[in-house]
Amino acid sequence: MHFSALTWLFLFLLFHVSHSDPRISEAALFCGTNITKTSNYVPTFVREMENLSQVITTTHFATYHVNLSTTNNHTRNSSSSSSIYALTQCHHDLSQTDCLLCYAAARTTVPRCLPSLSARIFLDGCFLRYDSYKFYKEYVSPALDNVTCSKENVSFANYENENEFLTSVGYAVGNVTRRAVRTGSGGFGTAEVEGVYALAQCWESVGQDGCRRCLEKAGKGVRGCGLKREGRSLNTGCYLRYSNKKFFNDDGPDEDSHVSGLGITIAISLATAAFIMVFLFAAYASYTRIKKMKEERNNLAQFAIPMKNSCLSFKYESLEKATDYFSASKKLGQGGAGSVYVGTLPNGKSVAVKRLIFNTRQWVDEFFNEVNLISKIQHKNLVKLLGCSIEGPESLLVYEYVPNKSLDQFLFENNKTKLLNWEKRLKIIIGIAEGLAYLHGGSEKRIIHRDIKSSNILLDEDFTPKIADFGLARNFAADKSHLSTGVAGTLGYMAPEYLVRGQLTEKADVYSFGVLVLEIVCGRRNNLYSQDHISPLQTVWTLYRLNNLMEAVDSSLKEEFHVEEANKVLQIGLLCTQAEVALRPSMAQVVWMLTSKNCEIPIPHQPPFMSTNVTKPEGSTRSHNTNSFIANAARKMELSYTSTESSSMPSSDGHSKSGELIRK
Repeated sequence: MHFSALTWLFLFLLFHVSHSDPRISEAALFCGTNITKTSNYVPTFVREMENLSQVITTTHFATYHVNLSTTNNHTRNSSSSSSIYALTQCHHDLSQTDCLLCYAAARTTVPRCLPSLSARIFLDGCFLRYDSYKFYKEYVSPALDNVTCSKENVSFANYENENEFLTSVGYAVGNVTRRAVRTGSGGFGTAEVEGVYALAQCWESVGQDGCRRCLEKAGKGVRGCGLKREGRSLNTGCYLRYSNKKFFNDDGPDEDSHVSGLGITIAISLATAAFIMVFLFAAYASYTRIKKMKEERNNLAQFAIPMKNSCLSFKYESLEKATDYFSASKKLGQGGAGSVYVGTLPNGKSVAVKRLIFNTRQWVDEFFNEVNLISKIQHKNLVKLLGCSIEGPESLLVYEYVPNKSLDQFLFENNKTKLLNWEKRLKIIIGIAEGLAYLHGGSEKRIIHRDIKSSNILLDEDFTPKIADFGLARNFAADKSHLSTGVAGTLGYMAPEYLVRGQLTEKADVYSFGVLVLEIVCGRRNNLYSQDHISPLQTVWTLYRLNNLMEAVDSSLKEEFHVEEANKVLQIGLLCTQAEVALRPSMAQVVWMLTSKNCEIPIPHQPPFMSTNVTKPEGSTRSHNTNSFIANAARKMELSYTSTESSSMPSSDGHSKSGELIRK
């Protein structure tokens, strides 16, 4: 089966088998500090998760372990330190289908802790833990137990005073604890007292006494949240949560899962299959690249015939003269796709000429995209393609000339940063948003850019932004929910679902836009994969949680900016970079939020690729820093594929940039 078909089937089964809520929001991820040096640990870990998937198919609780040295012999009673032990527990108000969906989400997220020997992930509907020892009967731990409280205080519109809310929390927590303990092993209970909702779930392995002790500690923990609208106790043997909004199901699990048992098994199995197929697809792509290079050369020859008589066609000789025969003095920049020159046509009009050399299929693809996809699209925030020439020794693309060159030069070069005051930065952000909104739904074609970044944003004489370089853009049919495609773009700007699974939607552009917004406001490059530098995304998220966003604003602005506007723009940037695709706004919504004076900005959730210890305030339990592992993985990916700068058009700064990832 083709990789894209596998991915589609997996996503369909995973996200459409139930109409209810599997509660896959991440409450916390804790990574252990001990790192494995065993070479076969990762494949053994994958086997462990796969075996656990089979057990959890028909129940809400499962344990399993595999031996590192003999991965084909799974003895349940072994306690060897060379084993991987795993436990998963779904909350009992979830249907079996939602339980499977929640476990699949946990299983997808917990590998962020690798190569750590242990990890625990709490989602709001389930729990997953793996470790190097048999921990199943542990119910409390001074080192591991944790309490999280929401940042927002409860609104007292429904309460006479603070004491009434605190009393309701106390009663709800007490009631839910008693109900859970009474149910015995795997204790579960829900309660509602005067608008306060609570849920308690113990792991089946801790027994009734362990459940009671765990929930007693958990209850004391969440009561310490005071007037916060939500609190969670994330203990070794149980989970307890209260909220002023209802979050659990009344009727318990609904066993009508809306899909056959075979379909459920396929959905869970494909989680592993899709992971493995990513690597197989890379090999397949290499094979097809060689095969199709010949086809693309033939296509180019056929394409030349109608282009000779097209209004988009320029004579090679005229463009050669316009650029003074591609003189070095006319050169605007150099990129992986070719060189860019400024030229003057016989009528006196200035143009930018991009000089391409077709030596791989990638550049053929870019040429076809530039000409066929955007030649008829016009918007004040998009660079206009004027035409092309394919008759000479190399192919040329002709664009309108944008005199102020690219945004990255103004953001990151000290002698130009001072030219970007707050008003210009806000104008640039709004303009980029309007351009993307037009691409996504304002024109006859629905287009995803795929490479939004500061070097692909050009500025005219009035600092009006223009989105450039559509070589990687894709036409997106109106009846499609997503495209399954090779990954292309720049590391640090690519959305997680696109980088990992090749799942392309408009929300991939939204994510890139969010990263760019944070760069513009902070005045710093997003350098997510560097081990010695905290990215703007990490910085802004941390300061947001500390309610100190203004500290993230570029110091070169010298406090000459509108505080409320800056706060709103940074929060919108975080909304766009949320890990969960469905939570990101559309670009049309972003434009409305940026331009509306009285709109309420939603609360953002945690971005992806985020180390737990930079997102928690001081005093909370710290987890192992996973950034170095992610950085290593990113570098390996970058070395495995073609690393290039696909965009210097039409006004690159001339510098070679790293981090470009192209997979076709």
